Amino acid sequence: MADPALSSALAAKLSTLPIISIEPYLHPHDGKGRISAAAALHAACLQYGFFYLDISTYIDPDEPEELARLAREFFALPQEEKDKIALNNEDGARGYARLTENVTNGKPDNHEGIDFYRPVEDPDKTKPVWGENQWPSIPGFREKYEEWTAKMEKLGIIVMEAMANGLGMSSEEWAELKSQVDKSFWVMRAIGYPPLPNNYDGYSCGAHRDYGCLTFLWADATRGALQVFLKQRGLLVRDTNNPSEEHVEDGVWINADPQPGCIVCNIGEMWETWSNGLYKSTLHRVVHKGTNYRIPFFFEPNIDALVKPLPAALRITADSPHRKSEGVVNKVYEPVIYGDFLRKKVGSNFAAEKSKYDSD
Repeated sequence: MADPALSSALAAKLSTLPIISIEPYLHPHDGKGRISAAAALHAACLQYGFFYLDISTYIDPDEPEELARLAREFFALPQEEKDKIALNNEDGARGYARLTENVTNGKPDNHEGIDFYRPVEDPDKTKPVWGENQWPSIPGFREKYEEWTAKMEKLGIIVMEAMANGLGMSSEEWAELKSQVDKSFWVMRAIGYPPLPNNYDGYSCGAHRDYGCLTFLWADATRGALQVFLKQRGLLVRDTNNPSEEHVEDGVWINADPQPGCIVCNIGEMWETWSNGLYKSTLHRVVHKGTNYRIPFFFEPNIDALVKPLPAALRITADSPHRKSEGVVNKVYEPVIYGDFLRKKVGSNFAAEKSKYDSD
């Protein structure tokens, strides 16, 4: 177990995730700015898997505030009203999840939320993630959230292009990758976090890695809530408050507090596969002591995308002097069809004696 003073000192040293502006990618002729932004993204993905994305010139700051207001209004409704759009009315993935219905590491999370997915052709609620979105009847809710979705979809393509440049991909390679995300099977959530009880056996949201592509998180001004696990050799940190979430990796938990004009962005397991392990999907958790609202948007691959290591990433890992000097054998990640991967994940996300997507 690490010395608490050492852990605190290291956390303070690493407490600020990098802030990266997408401004150069909003202007087609800012070549130098794009090179700088792409390099910053590459470095952030290598070291952290998390970073702040400055989108202050891309959105009106009042937009996410309005989303939070609408979410607050919904979560304040009587339980029977919220249950009118419950998950079990649809495909088990789209709709409202009650407090503690979401499960992480086998323990209920202390939050409630509404999940929306990309609309599909010929919806069928008997098929995993193939139903219809359920919208609260609150005036303006659907309109405002759909506007935000459109902007986040566009932002996803912008960030993907910048990351492709950071990996040194050719224009042809980027075109191929873009074809895997141009109909992103996105997910958006509105989440309400009540204060976490002192004796609660779990977290507001337990430690996990995102399983998709890119997460764009807007959160209200609450500090000390989102925590990110950063690997650090020689420092083993155990969570004595929750032994079931002990980590055998060397590292430390740091806070990823909201920054003005920014969203928090992190990479998921699909980018870990694309990069052949060069980028890692990073553990994170949520611990709320006050009431808080968060709007995460998950920019994901197309439902039928075949996700496999990118040639650019294989070139980098093959040529890495560090890996060669340590005699590291280059593992090649197995390809995965995103839709198959997603269905397995969604089937285990919610509390039930048996998931509706489990086999008999």
